[in-house]
Amino acid sequence: MEHLQEQLDLLLNQVTGAHAIRTRLENLVSVYPFNEYEYVISHLLAADVLSLDAYYELRDEYLARNMFLYIFEISAPRTFGESWAQGHLKELVPDLQEPSKKLDPDYSGQYDFLLGGIKIEVKASRAVDADVNAPLYVKALASDSKKPFWMNFQQIKPGCCHVFVWVAVWRDTIKYWVQASFEVENSPHYSKGQHRGNVGEGQLHLRQDNIRDFDKFQVKSDSLRQAIIDAHEREGSQRS
Repeated sequence: MEHLQEQLDLLLNQVTGAHAIRTRLENLVSVYPFNEYEYVISHLLAADVLSLDAYYELRDEYLARNMFLYIFEISAPRTFGESWAQGHLKELVPDLQEPSKKLDPDYSGQYDFLLGGIKIEVKASRAVDADVNAPLYVKALASDSKKPFWMNFQQIKPGCCHVFVWVAVWRDTIKYWVQASFEVENSPHYSKGQHRGNVGEGQLHLRQDNIRDFDKFQVKSDSLRQAIIDAHEREGSQRS
């Protein structure tokens, strides 16, 4: 959004009466789908500062930079974390199975997926501006943003699965990390005791100042299946 605002501001400088337009913007009442961007773009088109072809290019560039912005519009955390994130991972790794007592007699909701005998827990979060109090889609960040962000992966129980898959969403990209359970449990960024009395449960904080610590666990979407298998092997060798 910041990039689009800069582009439009530069173009607006070329319009006669730009000051009056900016003054009007300060008191502009926005009702969907009419808003400040529609207002500025309509003036740029009318003033021939922005051609129709240039508008199409501006629009296509914005869509490319914000292709995952719609995910920030999912307001309910449970809908995002379970329905969207788990469904997204299932699309990427079709071999994943939803656990049941038939597949695992001891299963009681402790983890999200099975891959063969590998128990997998999926955790998801979205990168937002940590200093802004606004709806998620307003404070959503691009992956190259320098603004501070904070992702909190909650209700982590290393003793209940073999492998964790972290799914992190930015405006323009989705990133994935795959870790063995013991790697999470022993991470300096894992905080034990999220809820009082909940033994073996914690949370993991991922921020702009520690995200590089997870580089060795980051994988591409088409490598997730093998990364899960590799993490399970690391888990087995550590626990044995």
